[in-house]
Amino acid sequence: MTAQTKPALLGCIADDFTGATDLANMLVRGGMRTVQTIGVPTSNAALGADALVVALKSRTIPAADAVAQSLAALVWLRAQGCRQFFFKYCSTFDSTDAGNIGPVTDALLNALSAEFAQRASFTIACPAFPENGRTIFRGHLFVGDALLNESGMENHPLTPMRDANLVRVLRRQTQSKVGLVRYDQLAQGDAAVRAAFAALRADGVRIAIADAVSDADLHTLGLACADLALITGGSGVALGLPANFRRAGLLGEQTHAAQLPRIEGLSAVLAGSASTATNAQVAAWCATRPAFRIDPLAAARGEDVVGEALAFAQQRFVHAEPVLVYATASPDEVQAVQRELGVNEAGHLVEKTLAAIARGLRERGVRKFVVAGGETSGAVVQALDVRMLRIGAQIDPGVPATATTGAEPLALALKSGNFGTTDFFDKALRHLDGAAQ
Repeated sequence: MTAQTKPALLGCIADDFTGATDLANMLVRGGMRTVQTIGVPTSNAALGADALVVALKSRTIPAADAVAQSLAALVWLRAQGCRQFFFKYCSTFDSTDAGNIGPVTDALLNALSAEFAQRASFTIACPAFPENGRTIFRGHLFVGDALLNESGMENHPLTPMRDANLVRVLRRQTQSKVGLVRYDQLAQGDAAVRAAFAALRADGVRIAIADAVSDADLHTLGLACADLALITGGSGVALGLPANFRRAGLLGEQTHAAQLPRIEGLSAVLAGSASTATNAQVAAWCATRPAFRIDPLAAARGEDVVGEALAFAQQRFVHAEPVLVYATASPDEVQAVQRELGVNEAGHLVEKTLAAIARGLRERGVRKFVVAGGETSGAVVQALDVRMLRIGAQIDPGVPATATTGAEPLALALKSGNFGTTDFFDKALRHLDGAAQ
């Protein structure tokens, strides 16, 4: 940070790429100029942002590696002058009994304790995002009307969620005492919530799951968290954070926080998520036009799946038509591939294949990419050597348009697997085509 650069206010660490853009989208909606970096930058720069979001690919890596990457991100964000920090994970609390939510939260609190003392002795964990159907009641996470463990997340290939009680889930992966901020405490307002924080802290609780069933609850939580050094959760909690900085006189009214340049070029959709929502989005596309499906077993046999996908795309590009290349499959199909290749190898193979296709598409003139799936998005942005994104207007809840910086910019929409309406792919392409707002 140079002497002439205004320091950022909020420093965020996200455990995957789509989660990072989801959070950045929420902050832009609140009037914070937001820049997302891909990984931890190697130098400081005059970014001119109110909020910085470091996107990691740490959700499913070993816990020790996730902790190390998150602490490196924290060091960089502190060097940018950030006053408060946010650890963002999925609204379905994707993790295993080994982590990574608990270990990373513990490590961040420990690292902040020397400078922030009491402010870093307690934090919340709240993945709620009511706008997308994620709510928490009595510590239990719902996806729509279903408990988390009955929502389809119990079939997730890497982080199967088989317990909806988040207090219980978090206790299995943290050394900290875990408590609960109840819905009835939230209903009494931010003063009551701060009192609940104090009581929990006095009882030795270091991390509290927070109920939230509405955006009003999230605004109340955000207000109550104004003095915490670290907040953890999904992007929904960020609803109330810009107003805190505004009340403190640190953030003015921003009318152009979401403005992005218009980018010309061909368009492509890459889908790697096996989620219910992405399966429906792929089906909607295929009902009206062709698409190319990646066969992981063919790729494992050494067949030229990448070349075939690019040849298919080239035929569509003759008429400047967008293309969809997907590896999305039903839970039964995913499990069949995993049985033959192994869970980790199957996921790695799909990501590697889509990354190579993304590079080939860019060489053929694609400048607008819609990507479905957190792991897929991480692989694609790394393959395209994307280092930094400016965050634009929302396409669907949790999914903004973004644009890279540099001489040859790209327009990107990075979607978490379970986000977006059934017609999301078409909606996103239309938005990127007219991204100059």
